Order: sequence, then structure tokens, then C-alpha cells
Amino acid sequence: MSSTGMIPLHQELRKNFQNLENNRKVWDGALADCAPLMVSLGNLAEQLAALSRVQLSNTPLSVFPDLEARLRFKLLHAADIVLGKMNEKISSLQSVKDSISNQVSAAFQLYEQNKDSLEPSTVTARSPTTPSISDMLEWLQDAERHYRQQFVKRKTLLQMLRADDLALLESAPKRWKSLESPSAEDRITDMLCQVSFFIESQ
Repeated sequence: MSSTGMIPLHQELRKNFQNLENNRKVWDGALADCAPLMVSLGNLAEQLAALSRVQLSNTPLSVFPDLEARLRFKLLHAADIVLGKMNEKISSLQSVKDSISNQVSAAFQLYEQNKDSLEPSTVTARSPTTPSISDMLEWLQDAERHYRQQFVKRKTLLQMLRADDLALLESAPKRWKSLESPSAEDRITDMLCQVSFFIESQ
């Protein structure tokens, strides 16, 4: 492929990294919103467990015979509301995951269409400001895989949670936090740093 023919592929790669950078901010924002919601779930589960342990009939509150049922209903209802908000956040994460996947797929499709006319030296050539095509495609593939796997793990955990399953609700905040992958996020940060001059050089 001539240097002129490289322009569409470079344009597609720039678009991919810009899309990745923008979507990453949306993803991080949605995850930041999830953190207090997961803490709320854990707190509600602890309150429900405490309510189950206390015999209200043996306390001065026994004069309110339906109090325990009302408190339980209120706590379960609150847990359902939080789970509903978490599902909204999962939808945001899915939109990010789909956007990144579709964009990366378009880049690979364009590469496949043109690879027969690409010299191997062209694909692996890099400069101080422009990473090689092979590097950039690999980075995009790694990022796409990271967000896809993160989405599946988080959605799977959320689908397991029910307002009446106290053990799962109590452990949910720790389990949610355990899904974090700082090393993968650091690699994406490094990747975006390495393509910053390339993105700006249009």
C-alpha cells in the first residue's frame, strides 16, 4: 500500500483511540457511581441480618406487632431500588463496551481489506511520534478484551444479587471491588500516552 493508501487506516486508528479515550471516561464515571451503591447494598444487607437476629417481641417495641414486617419490607424495597440503579449503570457499561468493540472491529476490518497490499515493513514501522500499525492494532485488541471481560464479570455478579439473599448482598461490595484490574487500566493509560502525538498529528 502506498503512503497515500495508509491515510484511511491511520485515520481509522486515530478514531479508535479517540473513541477509547472518550469511552474510558464514561466507563470510569459509571464505575465511580457504582461504588457508593454497592456500599449501600452491603449496609442494607447488614441491617436486614440484624433485624433477623433481634427478637422485637422481647423488646419495648413489642407494642408494635407488625413493626418487624414493616421494617423488613422497607429494607427489601430499598435494596431493590439500589439494584435497579446498579442495572442502569450496567447498561452504561454495556454501551461503552459495545462502542469500543464496534470501533475496534471496524479497524481490523479495514486492515484485513488492505493487508495484501501492505508490506510487512510498513506494518511494523514506527517513529518517535507514531507507533507501528501492528502495535496499535494489538493495543486496541487488548483494550477491547479488557472492557468486554470486565463487563461480563460485573454483569454476572449483579445478576446473582437478590434483595432477599443476605449473604450475597453482604459480600457484594468486596466482590465488586475484587473485579478491579489496575494493571490493565495502567496499560491502557500507557497506550493512550504512546498514541497522543499520533492522534494530534492529523
